[in-house]
Amino acid sequence: MSADIGLIGLGTMGAALALNIAEKGHNIAVFNRTTSKTHDFVGGAGDLAGRLTATETLEELVAAIAKPRTIILMVPAGDPVDEQIAALTPLLDADDMIVDAGNANFHDTNRRMRELDQPFLGIGVSGGEEGARHGPAIMGGGPRELWDRVEPVLHAIAAKHEGTPCADWMGEEGAGHFVKAVHNGIEYADMQLIAEAYGLMRDGLGMDADAIAQTFQRWNEGALRSYLIEISGEVAAAHDEATDGPLLDVILDAAGQKGTGRWTAIEAQHLGAPIPVIEAAVVARNMSARVEERARMEDLFGAAPQTIAASDLSLDALEQALICGKILCYDQGFRMIAAASDQYGWSLNGARIARVWRQGCIIRSEMLDDMASALGEVDSPALMAAPVFADHLKATQKALRNVISTAVRHGAPVPALSAALAYFDTMRTARGTANMIQGQRDFFGRHGFVRMDDGTKDQHGSWAD
Repeated sequence: MSADIGLIGLGTMGAALALNIAEKGHNIAVFNRTTSKTHDFVGGAGDLAGRLTATETLEELVAAIAKPRTIILMVPAGDPVDEQIAALTPLLDADDMIVDAGNANFHDTNRRMRELDQPFLGIGVSGGEEGARHGPAIMGGGPRELWDRVEPVLHAIAAKHEGTPCADWMGEEGAGHFVKAVHNGIEYADMQLIAEAYGLMRDGLGMDADAIAQTFQRWNEGALRSYLIEISGEVAAAHDEATDGPLLDVILDAAGQKGTGRWTAIEAQHLGAPIPVIEAAVVARNMSARVEERARMEDLFGAAPQTIAASDLSLDALEQALICGKILCYDQGFRMIAAASDQYGWSLNGARIARVWRQGCIIRSEMLDDMASALGEVDSPALMAAPVFADHLKATQKALRNVISTAVRHGAPVPALSAALAYFDTMRTARGTANMIQGQRDFFGRHGFVRMDDGTKDQHGSWAD
């Protein structure tokens, strides 16, 4: 039996993706550096084992796949990908294709496409283990003809939104991995916004885990309906057998990260794209890791008196603030995508990206359907200017402002919510304060400025004399 496709790397995501491919009717040859893991995987695949071919060497893997071959890499990003490509390419024919489906930095994907003579495609896969097994969101990057070669398989295994596969070609080079990185940056921000709302409920309003779970469950029936709100309710409701209390109460408040959110923040600086909510979320994760130092600072300065009266903070206002923050976060993400599209010549389409994100991925939500429609109706990445979302912001910005002011008065940290409001206020201010900065720059460095009255450039102040 010749396999239709091959896959290297049987970690959590690779194994789940291989089973998904097999379940959709494709024969797949698999390889893992640890041979016993390969045989254990196939042996435990149940009814799908007949579509799986275990191979013990790269030579066996290549021989098991029908020509022209397509081989998916599911190995850790960075050097392991380069090492795997170097070992694999001498065994391949000229038209065999390598597909990197890991969390690669898009700059690495760009480099590999330039350096390799082998057909190469980079795809972002989102949805975690569950998504990989039952239907992820897939973002492809590289030559369009290579995407077309593998599209039938990717459409088959992708999540579906009302029958439409959540898998699409994003653009040339590393466009797919770039869009996946922005997805992960938005994921960081969405999670931080939710965590801040949780903190206000727990520490400010003194709500127990059950009440918080019920609140998230109620929010998941409205405009905030999404995977992250849904699982937040489940996490809050989870019971710990050891302590006979809420599981959340025994989880250390130090958030891990694999670096993709950090990549997004770094790349945004290179592009000159403002994404303050995402950056605040990355910073918050970094600060969360300083558990012992935060404890020492609390001893030094005292704990903030966070108790908030219910009359000062309603759950409805908190819900509205989250809606507002979420819209502003996505506005930043789509503007960053547009900036990269201009910088790299990728012609990234915000509406198509939003459609891919509607199912399968971690940030999937009810709101993304409206975002796809809104971005398709206007020739602009400015989601906040689209009529439906402008109306949402007009209706919710007061709640966001009130929630933040209440949090600040009571010492509750809300960095992502605050960043969202600062972004909103800055973007709606026609005349800001950067004229002072331009005056300062000209004073100490003769950098020049533009006059507002006649538009002349490279002007200098009287101090230059």
